[in-house]
Amino acid sequence: MKNLPIRLESRETEFVASKLISQAARALARLSDARLKGLGLAIGQLPVFVALKDGAQLSQKELARIAGVEQPSMAQLLARMERDGLIHREPDPADGRSSLISLSESATALLAPAREILFQGNREALAGFEPAEIDQLVSLLGRVIANVMSGEAA
Repeated sequence: MKNLPIRLESRETEFVASKLISQAARALARLSDARLKGLGLAIGQLPVFVALKDGAQLSQKELARIAGVEQPSMAQLLARMERDGLIHREPDPADGRSSLISLSESATALLAPAREILFQGNREALAGFEPAEIDQLVSLLGRVIANVMSGEAA
């Protein structure tokens, strides 16, 4: 516990827990983002890659919902991805005002190396953990996320 970036002497353990969760998420995102740059990708693009990875075609609205971001933010992200040749847009036959977005061939070719970068970061972050500890961590973080999401709905 000596190497933690914050002191655990505080009696506010809930605050300490949320701060550590936040720090871990940011540190892992920074690590992944730095490594993904070598592929010409950014961590913020990953929700789009995941949603479209199996040849799916989705609207900007659907992608924004999946990624949990506002539509203007998704529009900016998709504009950059289109500029970089990572996505294609085609008119939605069911809705003339909308377009369907899919990954380009060059983006699809980046899926496997991007996945390996993420897995490597996860392996490094969880080094020294026993499988049971990883299972417990996943379970606990899942509960944290469920609690936060149920609070957002209220």
